[in-house]
Amino acid sequence: MNRIDRKFEELKKTGKKALITYISAGDPTIEKSEEFVYALEEGGADIIELGVPFSDPLADGPVIQEAGLRSISGGFSFDRLACLVNRIRKNSDIPLVVMVYFSSIICYGTEKFVELMSEIDVDGVIIPDLPFEEYDEILPYIEKTNLYMIPLVAVTSGDRVPMIVKNAKGFVYCVSTLGVTGGSSGFDARIDNFIKEVKSHTDTPVCIGFGISKKADCDRFNKSGDGCIVGSALIRVIASSGGDAAAVRDFAKSLC
Repeated sequence: MNRIDRKFEELKKTGKKALITYISAGDPTIEKSEEFVYALEEGGADIIELGVPFSDPLADGPVIQEAGLRSISGGFSFDRLACLVNRIRKNSDIPLVVMVYFSSIICYGTEKFVELMSEIDVDGVIIPDLPFEEYDEILPYIEKTNLYMIPLVAVTSGDRVPMIVKNAKGFVYCVSTLGVTGGSSGFDARIDNFIKEVKSHTDTPVCIGFGISKKADCDRFNKSGDGCIVGSALIRVIASSGGDAAAVRDFAKSLC
């Protein structure tokens, strides 16, 4: 069984919702990223997203962009990501999802990328710049593995939602606001009805991301969603604390 499925089954039995946290792999170093994963797990995170830095990210706001640049400056590569995941897997069984732009996958080699993710025991991938209509660029390779392709939907997805989530695995990433990550303009007024619509088309857990920065935000979606995704706010903690793992752990605790 994929670790993501197992985690949501555990949460369902205890009546809890998922806390999914995002860090930029290699920010500020690969070694620190490993520390952060353990700290987040200790703090109560259920699933960890490892972001692959990219020079021109489509969905990332300035906070994650800056983290990505720090990672790139530190010499990030897919080989270093593999080293990070291999080290984590020696000490933790927490579900790991890699968030990566398709341009990076193309440069590395699509089949080679999928083989690497499967080999190092990643549980899922999120590709924000790959529309559903082009999933066949990578899905045939993924379907040969235990790797899950995590789809994203937003209120602008419109009548494409049923098609996007029909065969979703792991969880559906539901974007709570228009724009990029880390925004502070509030959630889209249509989000609650949209979550209901998404859930009417799939039994796969629906988790809300973008603009989630504190416990009150998580509580807001406690009834409608199956979990919340926190990224930019966590990266701010990493930057402001100088990469203090204890601060990362405490921030995760504050969200639970």
